[in-house]
Amino acid sequence: MSAENKEMPKIFKRTAKDSVFTHLFSEPKYLLELYRALHPEDKVSTEKDIADVTIRNVITDNMYNDLGFRVGKTLLILIEAQSTWSPNIIIRELMYLMQTYNNYFTENSVDLYASKKIELPKPEFYVIFTGERKEKKDYISLKEEFFPNAKDLQVDVRTKILYDGKKGDIINQYVSFAKVCNDQIKKHKYTKEAIKEILRICIGKNVLAEYLKSREVEIMDIMTALFDEDEINRRYLLRVKRESLQEGLQQGMQQGMQQGKAEAQYTIAVNLLKSKNMSITEIALATGLSVDEVQSLSNTI
Repeated sequence: MSAENKEMPKIFKRTAKDSVFTHLFSEPKYLLELYRALHPEDKVSTEKDIADVTIRNVITDNMYNDLGFRVGKTLLILIEAQSTWSPNIIIRELMYLMQTYNNYFTENSVDLYASKKIELPKPEFYVIFTGERKEKKDYISLKEEFFPNAKDLQVDVRTKILYDGKKGDIINQYVSFAKVCNDQIKKHKYTKEAIKEILRICIGKNVLAEYLKSREVEIMDIMTALFDEDEINRRYLLRVKRESLQEGLQQGMQQGMQQGKAEAQYTIAVNLLKSKNMSITEIALATGLSVDEVQSLSNTI
């Protein structure tokens, strides 16, 4: 297995549980359960009061988040599910907030340049952390993590970390599901046997049991696709090739601006050849050179 392929299980581990997380809370019933776990004092709001505003990007690799929802026009909640600790989540959540607000302004025809002060839903940030960590902070903040010595920081944000939820609530069940996933993947690797055991154990322990039983075929399909090594390889290599092409084009255009079109084509081809992520034919198509010209360049590198 190549060095690139060795990294792919890490990509999968993060994606598998997150996909179930996103699928679970795309259903209004469970989204309401999640909201009530966070705000048990609100016994009035119903499914109709909660709008899913998750940033989804199914075509490109641009920004998207795990979950965002708005309660009426007063509260905006952004939640990420993480199994690996990273303080960078604060930065990402700030980016998600701005994108979500921008979508909200567009949908409601809000004029930010008007003199009247606009009304905003109040934001709340959460991370559901399912990994292992000795130090369990209740919150992480922009100031504490990135600017601990700043006395006059004008922007700060705090994210609440949820480790387990209350016994039996939807957060507690999701965390339990994630832990079963981890255990079964260690035992059975990325196989269908692991998926079957995850579902069997969780249903037997009444962990997301109703959801898993009612959506068993769907969930099997989701997790099977994620366990499919060929599909993982295909997606990963497509991304590598796209990034290599973009990097090569950028470097080639910068160097070729003053060299003329012909030299620019050769410069781009050389950069792509050095990346070793594309075939001779693919580089020829990307640069407009002939296969023989690219092959000749390849022989000189």
